[in-house]
Amino acid sequence: MPKYRMVRDRLERTGVFTFQCAEPATAEVVALAHDAAYVQQIVDGSLPPAAIRRIGFPWSPALVLRSLASVGGTLSASNDALERGWGGNLAGGTHHAFRAEGSGYCVFNDMAVAIQSLRKEGRLRRAAIVDLDVHQGDGTALIFEGDEDVFTLSIHGEKNFPFRKQRSRIDLALPDGTGDEEYLRTLDEVLPRVLEFRPEIIFYQSGVDALDTDTLGRLNLSLAGLSARDGIVMRAVHAAGIPFVITLGGGYSNPLERTAEAHANTFLNAFSVFSKPSR
Repeated sequence: MPKYRMVRDRLERTGVFTFQCAEPATAEVVALAHDAAYVQQIVDGSLPPAAIRRIGFPWSPALVLRSLASVGGTLSASNDALERGWGGNLAGGTHHAFRAEGSGYCVFNDMAVAIQSLRKEGRLRRAAIVDLDVHQGDGTALIFEGDEDVFTLSIHGEKNFPFRKQRSRIDLALPDGTGDEEYLRTLDEVLPRVLEFRPEIIFYQSGVDALDTDTLGRLNLSLAGLSARDGIVMRAVHAAGIPFVITLGGGYSNPLERTAEAHANTFLNAFSVFSKPSR
């Protein structure tokens, strides 16, 4: 949990970002992507103990507020992206949340809620999710499985959590120990397929748990490799003129400062790329 403050502090010191506190999403908006009964059980604390254990956090009013605010951050970042070209949430990327249950420290799926909210408002039809967290975006994949207007890409560790994978539009599972060169080559090869889909917005699950010092990652990317990863995605999206939303995702390095540095680099890379005019 301390990484969130560390990332914000790093970015605040640069003096180039504007920060806003997001309004928490309402239960009604969250229910656009989730089962309404599940949302209500989270809000009022009536979720069965086994379901709480699957999430991994004990229930509390603070958990409810944090979960709703995390979704609200991605909703706000989505508005920024549509109005200004890009926006970011210093939380979110909770891609293990399914329609009617949470999992893996994810209560609500902020990216799925944002897509469904924007569609309901008539602001877009086609969306894509580029998920580069080391863990497969299983909740996102299942929520949008069979939805022809949402493209889901997940590049993740083959033998890592979740051990029961779901089916994204494209899944690329990498062996333990994969380093910069192989990872970046894989990303270069598959990213054009996302752009060929012609999405009207792209959500970037920018987890940094593929870092070589990550305690849960099992891949072997360097800080420079992660930065190059971000650059490949961002330059391609910017050149295509597609609105872009960054969500934070996972990161569990020892020392934690490397996770904070990697997350901060993602936003600094975005500032560098998206501050330039698109073609």
